[in-house]
Amino acid sequence: MNTQPDFDITRLQRYLENAAPSVGAIRSAEKFAGGQSNPTYLLQAEEGQYVLRSKPKGKLLKSAHAVEREFRVMEALAHSPVPVPSVLCLCEDLEVIGAVFFVMSYEDGPIFWDPALPELNLDERGTLYRDEIRVLAALHSLDPTGIGLTDFGRPGSYFERQIKRWTGQYRASETTSIGAMESLMLWLSQHTPDDDGQSALIHGDYRLDNLIMTYEKTSIQAVIDWELSTLGHPFADLAYFCMCLRMPNHEQIRGLADVDRPALGIPEESEIVRQYCTLRGIEAISNWPFYLAFSFFRLAAICQGVLKRALDGNASSEQAVRVGALTPLLAEMGFNISMTGGDNL
Repeated sequence: MNTQPDFDITRLQRYLENAAPSVGAIRSAEKFAGGQSNPTYLLQAEEGQYVLRSKPKGKLLKSAHAVEREFRVMEALAHSPVPVPSVLCLCEDLEVIGAVFFVMSYEDGPIFWDPALPELNLDERGTLYRDEIRVLAALHSLDPTGIGLTDFGRPGSYFERQIKRWTGQYRASETTSIGAMESLMLWLSQHTPDDDGQSALIHGDYRLDNLIMTYEKTSIQAVIDWELSTLGHPFADLAYFCMCLRMPNHEQIRGLADVDRPALGIPEESEIVRQYCTLRGIEAISNWPFYLAFSFFRLAAICQGVLKRALDGNASSEQAVRVGALTPLLAEMGFNISMTGGDNL
C-alpha cells in the first residue's frame, strides 16, 4: 500500500471540514494495493485512520461501480446483526476529487485471501467458516423494509433480470467470442427456475477477501465491498460463496477444488448449505446446479468487464488484464456444472 492518490488532498480536506469534521486534518492518503473495481485509499488523519472509496475516473459502464449503493446499505446495516464499517459521508460532487466517493471507518483486522486459510489451525478454520455462514444467514434474514431498503431492488424474477443484465454487461465489454460463455448464457436462459417468491438483501460479492476478521481470527469484524448489493434471491449469495470449493488454485483466484478440505477443517459444500438452511429455518435447496452455474456466469461477466476497462485504460489495478483472462475458464466451469448437474445436493 504505497501508491500515492491521484487527487488533491487539500481540496478533500476542505470538503471534509464540513461533511465529516470528526476526521480532523488529513496527513496522507495511500491507495490500497489490489482490487479491480473501485479505487480505495487509507487516510491518515489527525483523529485516526479512515478509508476513502471512490468510483474510477473515466467512462464507466452503466450502473457499474455503485459506491452510492455501498454507502447506503452500510448506513442501513449500522445497527443490525451484520457487522459493517461506520460510514461518515457520501460526496457526489465531482469537483472534490474527480469522482463520487464516500468515507468510512478503518477496520483494523486481518483479511485472508486464501480460502485454505494456511494462517489458521484446524479448529480455527472450521469456526471461521461457520461464522461466515452465520453472518450470511443473518443478512438474508433481515427485513429490508425494517432497515429502510424497501426500494433497494425490484422484487421477483431476480435471476431472469440478472441474466439479462449481466448478458448486457458482458456484451458491452466483449472483446472476443467465447464458446463456453455463449453456451452457458443460453442454458441459463432456458433453465431459470420459476420464481419462488424469496427476496432478501444480498451482498452480491460475499467471499473471504471481502471480510475483515477480528484479531482472534475466528469471527467477522466487518463485511465490506457492497457495490453489488441489492434486493435479490438469497441463494445467489450462497452459491457465489461456495464457488471457491469448486475452483482450482489459479494465479488470480485461489480455489479449494484440489485440496483435502476435511483434513484442513474446512466444511464441504453440503455442510455449508445444511448449516445455512438450518440457520434460516428452510428446507433443502432445489435447483442448486442452476445457482452455481449462474454464479460462474456472473463472475465471468465481471472479469470480462475488468479486462475491457484495462484495455480502455480505466482499470484500478495492474493485474486487471490477468483477471480478465479468467473469463473463459469461469465460463467453462459454469457450463460443465450445467451439463453434469454439479453433484446436486
